Amino acid sequence: MNLKSTWLQTAFWCVWTAVIPLYGGAQIKTDPIQEATLEKVVAYALENQPALRQAEVNQTIVEKTIKGRLADWYPQINFTYNYQRFIELQSSVIGGQVIRFGVDNTSSAQLNATQNLFNRDVLLASNTASTVRMQAEQSTTKTKIATVVDVTKAYYDVLATQQQIEVSQESVVRLERSLKDARSRYESGVSDKTDFQRATIALSNAKTALKSNEELLEYKKKNLKTLMGYPLEQDLPLVYEVSEMEQRIVLDTASGVSPDNHIDYKILKTQQHLQDANVKYSQWAFVPTVNLFGTYTFNYQNDQLSELYSTRYPYSYVGVSVGLPIFQGGKRVAKVQEQKWTRTQLDVQMEDLTKRLNTEYERTLAVYKSNLFNYQAQKENVELAQEVYDLINLQYKSGVKTYLDVTIAETDLRTTRINYFNALYQVLASKIDVERALGTIN
Repeated sequence: MNLKSTWLQTAFWCVWTAVIPLYGGAQIKTDPIQEATLEKVVAYALENQPALRQAEVNQTIVEKTIKGRLADWYPQINFTYNYQRFIELQSSVIGGQVIRFGVDNTSSAQLNATQNLFNRDVLLASNTASTVRMQAEQSTTKTKIATVVDVTKAYYDVLATQQQIEVSQESVVRLERSLKDARSRYESGVSDKTDFQRATIALSNAKTALKSNEELLEYKKKNLKTLMGYPLEQDLPLVYEVSEMEQRIVLDTASGVSPDNHIDYKILKTQQHLQDANVKYSQWAFVPTVNLFGTYTFNYQNDQLSELYSTRYPYSYVGVSVGLPIFQGGKRVAKVQEQKWTRTQLDVQMEDLTKRLNTEYERTLAVYKSNLFNYQAQKENVELAQEVYDLINLQYKSGVKTYLDVTIAETDLRTTRINYFNALYQVLASKIDVERALGTIN
């Protein structure tokens, strides 16, 4: 990192350890969400997510630090008071005699004022204040984007698991009904024991899958609540419509990627501006530091403490201070070159980032298109699987098909329905990845 472009970061970390434990310990009290739509969940996360709250604290700290640095442009006024009691006065031998100088009690009150006319540290703070603010805002924006993406994906993940549970519950109902029919057919002698046993096994497997998904759902809900900053003990009833989810999958794939819209590109651009300021700062080392100063002093002297402040002996002066290092062994030249090469390094990073952003867009777009094709295929398979199951189940009751055919059809129906919902939420999750790659997440 650069020496001066990070002057705010140094102060930030000093304050961070003291502020964050106090700030993080405070709970933001909000009412529970009654109907947790995706929009409400994301909005809640943007208000309560701990990482975002910390980013906002960071912005506040940066703003206060900037204010403190810019205060160096104002006159700096200081007051100093001093009292001194001599135990033994200073002595000197003059003409063979010992002469003592001074009085037993002395005191002074001094008022000092300084004004920076040219100081490269203060000038750097003044020139980079707006850019540093922008950097803090961009950091918060990046955290917000990550929050939106993570919360949205977690939301879809919970929905997918809930749908799997609903599918498994419906499957259990169908299999219980099939088991009852198989038992009746077996007891009446219409079919052998094999059908009854297969129905029992199929029902047991369906219940196991249902239980597994129910346990997994609890974890996924807690994960979503954690990402939102939502109290773990409060209920979060997700509200959604499958038809509405299907409408969300549409994405304009014809638009190309524009790196200027991506937050990582903007952050690196800001770092380049700060590095330009660093180059100038190093060059300013060849310019004198200039300050105005003035002092007004009251002196008090008396052998008697009670009479010390009866008479004052004031004096004052004003002046100008100019400081310029003459020779530092080439240190300043080397520092200028170092900052320029660091700027070149950022240019190389920008080229690399532009390529990586384009590659990331192509990757996410390919995943989205693949998931979209899979979703469309699974949607058609659900309709076919339902028709096949209804027909084979009817044929089984009529004695045309065996129970093995019914079991296979039921398994296919359950699998295709689960695959459909998984495909739906996968294409929604991949869509938001594409939007992040495009830099269009608002």
